[in-house]
Amino acid sequence: MNEVRAISIFVRAAALGSLRKAAVDQGISPQAASHAVMQLEKTLGVRLFHRTTRKLSLTEEGQRLLQSVEPALATLSSALDDARRSKDEVAGPLRVSAPKALGRTVLWPSILQFAALYPDVKLDVRFDDHFTDLVSDRADVGFRGGSPPSEGAIARRLLPIQLIVCASPAYLERHGTPHTVDDLAAHRCTGYRRANTGKEAPWEFLIGNEIVYRDIAASLCANDIDAETEAVLAGLAIGQLGSFSAVSHIRGARLMPLLTQHMTQRESIYIYYRHRTEQPLRVRTFIDFMISRVADNNDFFLDPSELTR
Repeated sequence: MNEVRAISIFVRAAALGSLRKAAVDQGISPQAASHAVMQLEKTLGVRLFHRTTRKLSLTEEGQRLLQSVEPALATLSSALDDARRSKDEVAGPLRVSAPKALGRTVLWPSILQFAALYPDVKLDVRFDDHFTDLVSDRADVGFRGGSPPSEGAIARRLLPIQLIVCASPAYLERHGTPHTVDDLAAHRCTGYRRANTGKEAPWEFLIGNEIVYRDIAASLCANDIDAETEAVLAGLAIGQLGSFSAVSHIRGARLMPLLTQHMTQRESIYIYYRHRTEQPLRVRTFIDFMISRVADNNDFFLDPSELTR
């Protein structure tokens, strides 16, 4: 940076014909300007100016240096101006990372609204159910379901995740309704295979004050939450679905919640990002927009009165 500053002073002095005028132009003292140019000459091993008490003129080496650095300085100045404008304009590239499981149902409608409002933002949205972080994803903003990210990012809780056992009315009419957790052993059930481990996720239940995990035999298993939800809607089996997938179908009477006294609400949906002071305006605007649309939005979870009914 010292060399860049010295070159900037050198260029202004050459343009203005005076180190004193260059110092005023750069907002520094004449002594500092003169010292910077002398240090640059010492580093390069050549004289850049012929100096007299009245006149400052370029040497041959100074002229060649001026011709070489002027285009580079113009490019650098333009790049710095672009970076400064990013603090004041909602424009430019924005990379978002999110799990597929949340993307289409919870996030995508709001992301499309943001894209319509801010057409100058170039969104790059990556849906992937493998747990990653902002660094490995090279993302500006991430979303995650489960526990808060632990890699040092700022995490804001958006929504609770309720794990709701549910079935379609058609399934219950054909096979009956389970009234206890143990009754599930006599029913066809779905399973979800986790992307990170490839293992089937156990079902979890609140029994008393304790969360208990059960390996429920799956008659139909998928590694995609939307596919599992569709299987339950089709009446093929009972499933334990995340509230973000199930709630709209429960409210539309396409699914019936079961064993609600054992429902867990252990995990949440989070938005995470780097420190706000390091972010351009487009990133801060996106974060605020998504929080305003998603945080505590009861389209994605059941309230206590619904659970009682």
